[in-house]
Formats: sequence, structure tokens, C-alpha cells
Amino acid sequence: MSTRRAFLLGVLGTGAAATLSGCGFRSPDAEYGQPPGSVPPQYAGRVRVVFWHSYSGRNGNVLGEIVTEFNESQDDVYVEAQYQGSYDDTARKVAASLVAGQVPDIAIFSDVTWERFYLNEALEPFDPYFRPGTGFEAGAYEPKLFDEGVLQGRSWWLPFARSTPMLYFNRDAFAQAGLPDRAPETWSELREWAPALASVQSAGRSLRSLAFVKVDGDWQFQGNVWQFGGSYSDGLDITIDAEGAVAAGEWQRRLVHEDGYGYMASSAMTDFAAGLTAMAQDSTGGLRNAMEKASFSVGAGFVPAEVAAGVATGGGGIGMMRNATAERKQAAAVFLAHLSRPEIAARWTIETGYLPVITAAQQHPALVDLIAREPNYGVAIRQLPRARQQDAIRLYGRNANVAIYTGLQQIYADNADPRDVFGSVARRLESIADEVRRQYEEKVRP
Repeated sequence: MSTRRAFLLGVLGTGAAATLSGCGFRSPDAEYGQPPGSVPPQYAGRVRVVFWHSYSGRNGNVLGEIVTEFNESQDDVYVEAQYQGSYDDTARKVAASLVAGQVPDIAIFSDVTWERFYLNEALEPFDPYFRPGTGFEAGAYEPKLFDEGVLQGRSWWLPFARSTPMLYFNRDAFAQAGLPDRAPETWSELREWAPALASVQSAGRSLRSLAFVKVDGDWQFQGNVWQFGGSYSDGLDITIDAEGAVAAGEWQRRLVHEDGYGYMASSAMTDFAAGLTAMAQDSTGGLRNAMEKASFSVGAGFVPAEVAAGVATGGGGIGMMRNATAERKQAAAVFLAHLSRPEIAARWTIETGYLPVITAAQQHPALVDLIAREPNYGVAIRQLPRARQQDAIRLYGRNANVAIYTGLQQIYADNADPRDVFGSVARRLESIADEVRRQYEEKVRP
């Protein structure tokens, strides 16, 4: 079985086996059709571009407005933006589209899904579509974010809805507890402040300091491991069972089970906005929503350091499908050039809280004015020097994230010893790493 076919089976699940085996599997260089649809009459004669994305609610509405304005701004391209569910849902549907031979032209891939499509030769490099001097070029993007999508000298993943964790805090509760109006600078300081916060009553009980995310908390924990001097992996060599990661897990175990100031939540940000916790470590992309939903003054600060500082980048970027026709890829590039305009990138940041991925957007008057009025919007930008790409096992290992957050759940729910938990997780990650090691060494290593 080809590696590409095996990859699609892995993304789709075993139920896809019959489909794959019975479909005359196409060459990676074949030109595929599009998902069903047509160009509306008012845009007749244009090239249709299908854009699959993962943004609903407010963020989806903002994206829809940007797409509509693009369609109204020129006469050659019609972009049809189609919501596909979560990042994982979108990845599964793109994999299914490759099986069916009807692919979107561009799609949103998360920080832990695009690499697998790259390894299996499903993505088109962007370099031939850049136009130096127009603003749609490699140099227009924030280098730290753009470079994450560059492998072996070519660009495969354009930053779009990129984020880091931030530490959100309840400014009203901090004032009531007699604490400074800022985020704690270290995890040790956060623990020192927890008793004062517990003296504040909220919803009829003592305010707890922090909630840990039940699902996908391994993204935030990636940075926490660095902050305690550890890592998930060195390349694909697993290190999650070493001292730094164990220390980070032990700090969180103690906050929950010995101190009583933390707990596991289905949605840490929901609990934070409801006033159940004093702080939340969560995505930059939740800023606008948190500030609108909370009944108190929301503060934002850097994620605390400990023996080191560091936060993981995350969120979504755009990939172009290799199997789209040449005409559709050229048309998609016209839309991507539109998204690279500083005013569009600044608007996306203003309306959502995601990082400005175009460097010039940071100086756009609308964003500068907003940060002056609402300093929270500048925190993620100022924290960006501390940000770094995640460890390779989480990016390239299929379901590595699930193995890690399942281990964290044992710590949060069962008071399990982090050393034992991460020893078991490490053995699982080693098996996952072996599945992808050959492709990683061939297509990722310089």
C-alpha cells in the first residue's frame, strides 16, 4: 500500500478501506474536480475557488464578510467559503475529498494537521504564486509564523488564524484579593497568589485560580513543559518522560489535588467568563469573545515563566491542494493576495484576537488605535518573541496530541503520578514516532 493511501486511511478511519481499495487510486499529480457547486449568476464567467475552513460563530461571520468583499472587489475570481467543522473535521473531509477526486482548492489546516498532508504530497508549494513587490510575498509575513510553514526551502502553509496561549485574568477579582493588576510572572508567583484569590467568593464558593482543559490541553501544556525546562521530543526522539515535563505535570497535579486551587474543565474559557476561575490559559483567538462575554474586566498577560519562558504557536493556516487545476490554483492565489493586504490582516486581528500575520498590519492605524484603547490586543504581539514552534512529535505524530492530553486527564482527574503517566505516554509516543520517522527524515530534515 502506498504511503499516501495509508495516510488517507489513517485520517479517515478503517471504514474507508473499502472505498479506497475500490476507487482506482489516482496519481498525486492528477487534476481533480471540485466539490459540487456553481458560480452565482451575478459572478458569471469567473473562476470558482472553493475554500474550506473551520471558523464558525463570530469568526466565521467575519471571514464571510471578507470573502464577500473580495468577490465584490474584482471581476475574475469567485471564492466560495464553506465551513467544514473543527480543524480535525476539516482535515478528515479534505482526506475524503482526495479519495473522491473532488478537492477544495485551498483549505484551513491546523498546526498539527498540515504536516501530514505535506508528508503525503497533497499540498502545492506557494512560492511560484508569490509576486514580489505586490505585498503577496514571503517577506510580507511575520517571519516567526511564516517560517513554520517552510520545509526544505519551500512554503507549504501560509499563516492565517495564528495564535499563542495567553493568561487571561479577572481584574475585578484580583483587585478584591488585593493583588497587582497584572498576570503573575511565574508559576510560583501564581501559586503564591492563589490563597488570596480563594478568599474571593464567586457563584457561592471560593474562587479557584485556574482550570485545566480536558481535551486538547496538550497544546497549552507544550509551553508549560518548556517553561519548566523540558520538551515533548527532540526531533522524533521522545523526552516527555524527562525531568522538565515531569516537573510541569507535578506543578499542575499539586495545584489540583493538594492545594485545591485548580481543576479540570470541559472549557476553561467558559468557566473563566462565568467567573468560576480567576485565570485561564487559552488561545489568543478567544480574546474578543472573552471580553464580550465576561461580566467583569478582563486582563491579559504573558503565560507565566518558571525556569524558562516560552509559549507554543498554534491555530490555523492555509494550504493549497496539489490536485486542483492550474487555473484554480492561480485564481486561489489572487484571493490569498487579498488576505495578505495589511488592512485585511489587521481587520482579522481586530475582529477575532488572532495574531496579525502580516508584519505591516501591526502598524495599521486601526490596530494601533485599538491597542491604545484596549491594551489586551497588544499582549500576544509583545509575547511573540517568546513563541516557538511545537516539538516535532506533536506536529508529525498521528494522534500524538491525544496520547498526551489523555495522560494529562489522568493527572487532573485521578491524581496520577506524572512520572508514571509520562513514562506510559512516552512508550506510546515512541510507537507513533516510528510510524512517521522515515518520511520525517526524508522530507523534513534538511
